Amino acid sequence: MGRAEERRARQRGGRRAAPKSRRSSAAAGGESGKSVIRRLFTWKKILGTFFGLCLLGIGSFIALYMMVGIPKGNAAAQQQSNVYKYSDGSILTRKGETNREIVDLADVPKPVQYTFVAAENKTFYTDAGVDLKGTARGLINTLSGKGKQGGSTITQQYVKNYYLNQDQTVTRKLKELVISLKVDRTTSKDDILAGYINTSYYGRSAYGIQAAAQAYYRVDAKDLKVEQGAYLAALLQAPSQYDWSAASDTGRKLVTERWNYVLDNMVEEGWLSKAKRDAMTFPKPKEPKGAPGLDGQKGYLVDLANRQLEDQLMREQGISRDEAEAQVDNQGWTITLNIDKKKQAQLEKAAKTQLTSKLDPEKRSVDKNIQAGAVSVDPKTGKVLALYGGEDYYKHFRSNATRADYQPASTFKPVILAAALEENAKTQDGKPITASTVYDGTSKRPVEGSDIAFSPENEDDRNYGDVTVQTAMNKSINSVFAQLGVDVGMDNVLEVAAKLGMDTADLKAVPAQTLGTMGASPLQMAGVYATLDNHGRKVTPTILKSAEHNTRTVELPDPIGDQVLSRETADTVTSVLTGVIDDGTARTSVRENSERDGRPVAGKTGTSDDNKSAWFTGYTPDLVTSVGLFGEDVKTGAQTKMYGAGGEERVNGGGFPAQIWAAYTFGISARNSKFDLDTDQGAAVQPTKKPTPTQRPTQTPSREPTTQAPTTRPPTSEPPTSKPPSETPSQTPTTSPSATPTTTPPTEEIPEDPIDTGDGQ
Repeated sequence: MGRAEERRARQRGGRRAAPKSRRSSAAAGGESGKSVIRRLFTWKKILGTFFGLCLLGIGSFIALYMMVGIPKGNAAAQQQSNVYKYSDGSILTRKGETNREIVDLADVPKPVQYTFVAAENKTFYTDAGVDLKGTARGLINTLSGKGKQGGSTITQQYVKNYYLNQDQTVTRKLKELVISLKVDRTTSKDDILAGYINTSYYGRSAYGIQAAAQAYYRVDAKDLKVEQGAYLAALLQAPSQYDWSAASDTGRKLVTERWNYVLDNMVEEGWLSKAKRDAMTFPKPKEPKGAPGLDGQKGYLVDLANRQLEDQLMREQGISRDEAEAQVDNQGWTITLNIDKKKQAQLEKAAKTQLTSKLDPEKRSVDKNIQAGAVSVDPKTGKVLALYGGEDYYKHFRSNATRADYQPASTFKPVILAAALEENAKTQDGKPITASTVYDGTSKRPVEGSDIAFSPENEDDRNYGDVTVQTAMNKSINSVFAQLGVDVGMDNVLEVAAKLGMDTADLKAVPAQTLGTMGASPLQMAGVYATLDNHGRKVTPTILKSAEHNTRTVELPDPIGDQVLSRETADTVTSVLTGVIDDGTARTSVRENSERDGRPVAGKTGTSDDNKSAWFTGYTPDLVTSVGLFGEDVKTGAQTKMYGAGGEERVNGGGFPAQIWAAYTFGISARNSKFDLDTDQGAAVQPTKKPTPTQRPTQTPSREPTTQAPTTRPPTSEPPTSKPPSETPSQTPTTSPSATPTTTPPTEEIPEDPIDTGDGQ
């Protein structure tokens, strides 16, 4: 053994090293592999890499700081006129002189100044102009596609408004950070705050605090109270959502909470005493007024065009309503509408001659509360060809054509019938529901098969006895359609309503909905009936023909969608609705109108409980128009009754609404068009077989018999007449309901327009 070996042996305890086994060699190899990883990823190297990246980031930021200067303010340059055109390319209007008036900060009360600081950036007077955590969060959210997030300082928001733009990009956010640091070093806090409150957008086309003070409270900025300033400061977070006049219940709750947050922060910072804070109440803003240059119907047309363009931008970009509004309002768009100048003029003329000229507020106080709205749609293309939002945009800012806060009443009944046909529904005793099915039309008759008790009253509490579905539609008999809705299933009814374009998200599936107690707009109802006219293919009315910007052209969706109802269902409903015109509640205004000139017409009247709304929605093969009249208190905006308006005892759907509809439609629609119906049911076609009545499907043996004798005879087996009822509307039929399902029983006189009564008022 050599000396070296002896020394190593002593170190090992005097034992000679054993020869390495294969196993130990393999283990040594594994340890060798691990040692390579350890050598590559040591703590020193990891820390070195980290600090290197930090130095690289700092260096990059320093370079960015050196490269990016404070640009010239471009807010005014960004605000450009939008140009709106008719479908033929002629100019409708221009909207674009920015509603802004710059005011000195000294003209804004100091406590009102503090409301904005309390709302957005409590450390404003002491910070360096940036919020690094908020900016980092914004960058991460932008990279992950989450869009707009809060966290910016007042300085950063001012820089974004005045020097940059609203784009949600990493480049813009980095520039915002650098410019904010420089602006904070070179500009006083008062000047930054003044710039911020003068450049921010407050909604209602108001830029800056002076325009906002006028738009919401009709005062100058110098006269704002602290509580009003707190509302305007709260408003900046979401102008559209928080505008009290148009906000949902959720929006009103949120803006109230933020208003309280602003004032509580002021107390916390010592800018407002606790006693004054506790004495403050929420200052509800005044109703909005129309902007200059939007007189007559122009403002209503522009508002709907802007709204639908915003909807499309929201779908394309996944942005909020406020972000979309900022991209549209006064941003240099050229927007062409589907509005036909001739049809628009005809609709305005019809509203004037058939309604407004007959109203005399000095003679009848109720006349000042009457509001009218109408929308006309091409069922083959979905184009909104004409729209009437009210007498004048300046006199009534809110569009009656798009408001959805009044009941559509009996104009909802065709939706119930469509659901029955589409679902192949059956009566309580198992008989298929068709236009010829017989129901008991007794007023206040309790519906059968419902867990919720419901006994709707017919107009004037009138009993009809046994009537077919066709006759029930003609006469708008509430008791029949309440039972029909239960037989179909109210869940199914609301599902079909949603497919047709109605907003049913928050509706309960209860029998009272059969009376049309939900809210709806003329725009929505025009879409529903246009889908029926279009043989069941979904029609989503659009006012936009094109929308072009200097940077892009927006791709608009096709207004004609999928087949949401079978053609047979849609055509059967159309066939039934022709009976309303020829033998029902619209016969006087429409059927007997001398200008009709043989045009085929389908439609439905509607009059809500307490006469707060009245409707006529009707269509020819080439044109669908929905007209609504609404009672609205001229001072409070509350819904009011229309009894006595225009000298009429009651405003019915077959009255002013149907008259406006007829004066417009018969002056503009094609004369030689025909409904191409794929059905063997209803008033528009020749019956091919006798009706299949039910044996009082809504009554059970345990039910006490009515004390009033039926006014019509039960169905018989007599075959149907060979002549369609629509061809002989003026003749009184001599057969039972089963023989002529689309005509009225011989002993009945058709009422003008039954009123819908029941729950949900």
